[in-house]
Amino acid sequence: MDRVYRVGIDEVPKRLTLKEAEELRLVFVVMPGISADVPFDISIEREGVKLEIYGLYLCPRSEQVNFRVRVRHLVGGSTSTQLFKGIAGGSARVGFDGLIYIAPDAQKTKAFQENHTLLLSDSALIDSRPQLEIYADDVECSHGATTGSLNPEELFYMRSRGIPEELARRIQIHSFISPVLKYLPEEYRRQILARL
Repeated sequence: MDRVYRVGIDEVPKRLTLKEAEELRLVFVVMPGISADVPFDISIEREGVKLEIYGLYLCPRSEQVNFRVRVRHLVGGSTSTQLFKGIAGGSARVGFDGLIYIAPDAQKTKAFQENHTLLLSDSALIDSRPQLEIYADDVECSHGATTGSLNPEELFYMRSRGIPEELARRIQIHSFISPVLKYLPEEYRRQILARL
């Protein structure tokens, strides 16, 4: 099952409990001009759950966005994947505070968490805190975060091939966010690409 939430437009649940063996994909989108605090807590209480959480944030001006994501594996044999990607420009402030909790009896759990941000200005700020809290010993878990800027060598290459600088920047941003963008309905993708 797929659920897409436009933060600041749709009602976003603060807490979910998964008690059935199911597959669930959640996608959170923050469009330009939206500032929001997004607390989200999900508990996995059944073996066989496959959870995917994707986040996309576009903060090119002075937006303030904070994600607080908690995924709690309370039983073993389940999988969770988190991927949050976005841009921060102008004087935007973006926070990502993510926690994967693995209970003592949650053996054979697989849980992964990533947060990647492109900074488009010197005054934008990202504060990323991916965290693991593991109390079982037979698990596969990882977490990570990166923050960077547009690649000047790629921009130079595209410009040397006749692509205007603004279009080259848009192409780079599109490429960066595409791993999350592909999970959105076509209508949302068009809206986002029109605002890049």
